[in-house]
Amino acid sequence: MTTTAWQIAVVGAGPVGLALALHASRLLPHAQVTVFDARPADRDVSADPRTLALSLGSVQFLQQLGAWPAAAAEPITEVHVSQMPPSWGTAFGPAEVQLKAADLHVPQLGAVLSYGALLAPLQRAWETSVAAQPQRLHSRFGTPVAAIKPLPDGVEVDADIAERFDLAVVAEGGVFADQARKAMVSDYRQTAWVGTVTLQGATRGCAFERFTRHGPAALLPLPAAADGMARAALVWCVPSADDPVQALDDQQRLAVLRTIFPAAAGQLVAITPLKSFALGLNAERTLVQGRTVRIGNAAQTLHPVAGQGLNLGLRDAHELVSALRWQPDMDRALQRVEWARAGDRWSTIATTDFLARSFTWKLPGAATARGLGLAALQAVPPLKGWLARRMMFGQR
Repeated sequence: MTTTAWQIAVVGAGPVGLALALHASRLLPHAQVTVFDARPADRDVSADPRTLALSLGSVQFLQQLGAWPAAAAEPITEVHVSQMPPSWGTAFGPAEVQLKAADLHVPQLGAVLSYGALLAPLQRAWETSVAAQPQRLHSRFGTPVAAIKPLPDGVEVDADIAERFDLAVVAEGGVFADQARKAMVSDYRQTAWVGTVTLQGATRGCAFERFTRHGPAALLPLPAAADGMARAALVWCVPSADDPVQALDDQQRLAVLRTIFPAAAGQLVAITPLKSFALGLNAERTLVQGRTVRIGNAAQTLHPVAGQGLNLGLRDAHELVSALRWQPDMDRALQRVEWARAGDRWSTIATTDFLARSFTWKLPGAATARGLGLAALQAVPPLKGWLARRMMFGQR
């Protein structure tokens, strides 16, 4: 284990940045860790309603950090992925895949919770750590970083003052529409409409993804409402140029959604106002540039079709701290990070990019091919189990 007293700057106090800072504070006991973020520390982040879908590996990582809000999260115990329309069978069986935690001998496949419900305990855990070790852990909330400049043996972080660090980890995310363009960019010309629906007759813990001719639509289980009604987060992806959702009112949207999801999802009885986000791929070719490392959405923003964006970022954070823990040479540690993350990162980018692009293809039989793929996957349990483990833990 390294005993080097590195100076590490973490730029961005979202879930990935705070998870990295907490992990580094515990596994790099000699390092100085400073977290920068433009938002004030006293801003209430707990009410942010954006929905996060976390894999089992991410849940376990956050549990290790002591920042997992179990009471605010809904475990995912089953995932149903199916093609619609048409509703037909194939030589392999129905055009669907079902993944169950019980079949894989795990307590859950992942969990769903709001952004605020995750960020608030992470920030509290970090602030507790800073209070306990103020000599080496530092919070610089309300301090935007204007620039990061390379130095021969480190970086200069230009915030309210210019300071030298051995390493800068950029974890500031943002959404595709607002980001500066990176080395690899693909505008999918798709819009994600997101919100919350209320259901009757839903099975607790079941997530549904439906492939439609417009794009994927998903229902992710949320903790029940105060009146006991089942709730689910909705992600509904459609073409931006010919948007079939924008002109509809809430009741019309609810009526369309009832035709999209299978009866097993339950009866949709209410919907919140929806918000829209442009979708695209925006990724760096490398995580490491000198002594600057980009992780999470700062390194790659993905289509939500596979729900892997935040999970990929948390795996970036875990691997970076692991490399720094065991390699006293900073540059060699960063080389290891680049190599170790390449397989998981590029396979995830390629998979989500392929799936996102497939909904824009006008080729005859594209939907049929997707349906055949789902049916074949369901018919081969070892392959299905391999896919489930990849979704839970990434490429190992």
